[in-house]
Amino acid sequence: MKKIAILTLITFVWLSVGLPLQLRLVVGLQASQAKSEWHYTHGGKPSFPSSRLVSSNDPLIDERRGAYLYADAELGSPTDDANAAHWPEWRGPYRNGMARGDAPTTWSDTKNIKWKTEIPGRGFSTPVTWGDRVFLTTAVQTGKAPESTPTATTPSGAAGLPRPGATASAQTPDQGRRRGGPGGGAGGLIEHKFLVICLDRKTGKVIWQKTARVATPHEGYHRTYGSFASNSPITDGKYLYTSFGSRGIYCYDLNGKLIWEKDLGVQMRMRLQFGEGSAPALDKDRLFLTFDQEAGSFFVVLDKRTGKELWRAERDEPSSWSTPLVVEHAGRRQVIVSASRKVRSYNVETGKLIWECAGLGSNVISAPIYQDGVVFVMSGHRDPKLMAIKLGKEGDLSGTDAVLWSQTRGTSYTLSPVLHEGKLYVVTDSGQVSSFNVTTGEPYYHQVRLPRPYNFKASPVGANGKLYLASEEGDVIVLKLGEKFEVVSTNTLEDQTFIASPVIADGQLFLRSQNWLYCISGT
Repeated sequence: MKKIAILTLITFVWLSVGLPLQLRLVVGLQASQAKSEWHYTHGGKPSFPSSRLVSSNDPLIDERRGAYLYADAELGSPTDDANAAHWPEWRGPYRNGMARGDAPTTWSDTKNIKWKTEIPGRGFSTPVTWGDRVFLTTAVQTGKAPESTPTATTPSGAAGLPRPGATASAQTPDQGRRRGGPGGGAGGLIEHKFLVICLDRKTGKVIWQKTARVATPHEGYHRTYGSFASNSPITDGKYLYTSFGSRGIYCYDLNGKLIWEKDLGVQMRMRLQFGEGSAPALDKDRLFLTFDQEAGSFFVVLDKRTGKELWRAERDEPSSWSTPLVVEHAGRRQVIVSASRKVRSYNVETGKLIWECAGLGSNVISAPIYQDGVVFVMSGHRDPKLMAIKLGKEGDLSGTDAVLWSQTRGTSYTLSPVLHEGKLYVVTDSGQVSSFNVTTGEPYYHQVRLPRPYNFKASPVGANGKLYLASEEGDVIVLKLGEKFEVVSTNTLEDQTFIASPVIADGQLFLRSQNWLYCISGT
């Protein structure tokens, strides 16, 4: 009743001042929806009508913050709903890689494939689901001729970049503004459409597709593992939040209506042009985003209802790709950001630094995981380490008893771990699997190799006593969760590579390969 009374009062105030309850923005550039070719296992191609952003004579624009407002919203956290059909964010409903319910254990190209849909362009973002809808992002080249190579504008002191005043050497069209490192620099300087796509979870058919932006990226990505759509989206069940990093942040309702968009005015300079990819996090009315790069790194928090910037923290960090994690401990909510120089925790309300802890190595990608007052963070590049940090203290925790234990062997570089029933499951990029006791750090088993050599970039997920590992070679290996290493099954999809992580929702397994999205069902 109180909520109804408050809503009635707010509505009365809005009407009394002559403002519309539904806010919309005048948009100068009308974005047309791409007419891409789609293919389904059951045949046919849906038609896509042109989609234009709605304009209004009564716009509300937060010009100071650069937030473009389309509508209002009042939402909770993404994990509030316990429906097994919801996988609302990259690491699942519990933010630890575990699913609600079960998942299939056997499939092939001819068995237990409920549907598969071809996805246009290139994108390695992990899909998210809510009810009967699946959401993902991709980037499609427009076919426009590449731009000529400009003079490099590298921030002074950025590691691995040209000296100030130096000009970039001649590059091929897919290399970007500056020379990439080993494997880096693909796709830059070519115009792309940045797409947000919604599919029917039951059929795989496209419900809607929106072009968030058409832009020419200033630099490239890792030519094997990168894309311009690697940041996984996130939903709270009413709105979908997508980050294209340097190309902006976008909020849609689940029917595809653009609510707001935000351009943070940044062109990230990632190490060796490996590309961007940190997924956002949600908590209550806040959207959290990490922009760690070679110079000018920062962490920013937006009001998820409007896109307004609430606070920003400048960060002394090089490139990292880890997703932030929001936890509540001792009555205080904090957001934890894992990175190379220090893991840091900020007060979600004010942005004030609560604690920091050094110890991880370079190129941090793995997302933090939390359980019972302890946060687990990991790196796997140079100086690899897995650390358990006990919450409760403030200041610099480096080298103190707040670090309960650490491991330097068997850590993963790009994969995030899974936590279940007091055990932390870690898979290395080369396919070594470990299970650690989260209390002591001692392994139940350590660096056990799979039956054949594999490479991994997709993070593992778990369901109903099983661990799912999606490999670059197209095999998905299912292990038994527990103190002993045991292979349950190995399933192959021919000529596929998995970089995006698996998703489990309502008893179904979703696998995004380089070109296809598969729905696997045991029934």
